[in-house]
Amino acid sequence: MHRILTGGIVVLAALFAAGCEKKTSTQTETPATGTTGQTGVQTTGTTGSAGTEGSAGTAGTAGAPATGDVILLGEVGSLTGAQATFGISTRNGVELALNEANAEGGVKGHKLAVRVYDDQSKPEEAANAATRLITQDHVKIIIGEVASTNSIAMAHKAQPAKVPMITPSSTNEGVTAIGDYIFRVCFIDPFQGFVMAKFSRDHLKSTRAAVLRDTRSDYSMGLSEVFTRKFTEMGGKIVATEAYAQGDTDFRSQLTAIRSAKPEAIYVPGYYNDVGIIARQARELGIKVPLLGGDGWESEKLWELGGSAVVGSYFSNHYSPEDPSPRVQNFIAAYKKAYGGVPDSLAALAYDAARVGIEAMRRAPSLETSAIRDAIAQTKDFPGVAGTITLDEKRNAIKPAVVVQVGDTSSKYVATITP
Repeated sequence: MHRILTGGIVVLAALFAAGCEKKTSTQTETPATGTTGQTGVQTTGTTGSAGTEGSAGTAGTAGAPATGDVILLGEVGSLTGAQATFGISTRNGVELALNEANAEGGVKGHKLAVRVYDDQSKPEEAANAATRLITQDHVKIIIGEVASTNSIAMAHKAQPAKVPMITPSSTNEGVTAIGDYIFRVCFIDPFQGFVMAKFSRDHLKSTRAAVLRDTRSDYSMGLSEVFTRKFTEMGGKIVATEAYAQGDTDFRSQLTAIRSAKPEAIYVPGYYNDVGIIARQARELGIKVPLLGGDGWESEKLWELGGSAVVGSYFSNHYSPEDPSPRVQNFIAAYKKAYGGVPDSLAALAYDAARVGIEAMRRAPSLETSAIRDAIAQTKDFPGVAGTITLDEKRNAIKPAVVVQVGDTSSKYVATITP
């Protein structure tokens, strides 16, 4: 992982297809210098290859300065720090959506651009970045974050400023509760927690489960609460509940206590960087029951950190690349062409979030943020690649979830569970 700059890393992506940061950071715009596909980006104080963890790097691709003729969107993500793969996938999904929209003529005769700030996986940096996007960049929509704690920090800036914010993948129920300018295109934790409780009881036939949760994460705490309640309501018993704090590296004492309780499954609603280590230590202690989790497991790093210890476990997710629908397969083909790999659910949700925002701007009578907000709120039956999206009165997406099983090198589709 590349070093984190003390001043923060700033990425400017100006997207023309058709032809998170601290206030002291500087920014540079990159002219077009290569082929279309990924967006031109420039970082402050370091260089690297675009799409690598720890550095946004410099990509020699199509880019242009933002001008008065361009509609500017903002994005905040974890391009470095503990959840860096989340931010990189999200950035790619947003860029792809904007490139496609520009190839179709943009919005109301204007091209689209996105300014991306790295929040280094820190909620205080996410808040700083949102403030910068609102007060200095004057963006029309903010997209982000993945981690619910970071999205909550951002939402507290976007709501009073009356700038619409769409989180692609923050599932904590409290995110959109902050106000009527805050939206999401993913399902919420009460549903995701229910999905894994039901899967555990119906599919795995588990009667005894344990929970290992991250007390520093709104996401983890919300999921564990719902899973515990629903699993119990379905006739199961929670035999142990243990806690850790994000950044811990030794989970043996909690796992030893869980082992003594003899569960048939262990629910670990954390992020991949912790889950991989937890899985290794669980197997070292002789725990053989399946681990269960949520969409925070989604990362190629899960295998790097967990190795064979994660194989056979299950987690809830937003979409599966194995879905044969033309909508999904066309998205995967376009993403592979632009970025050289199969998109994960974070990329798919970011693509959907950007497209929901773009379509709302096209439908809105003007580009005033209040008009855009109203148009986003009216989203119904939108054909997302991670499921058809209808926003309810609380600005949450009503959509199904999938359950996948961790294989040797990738996750395999197991089941779809509807609301």
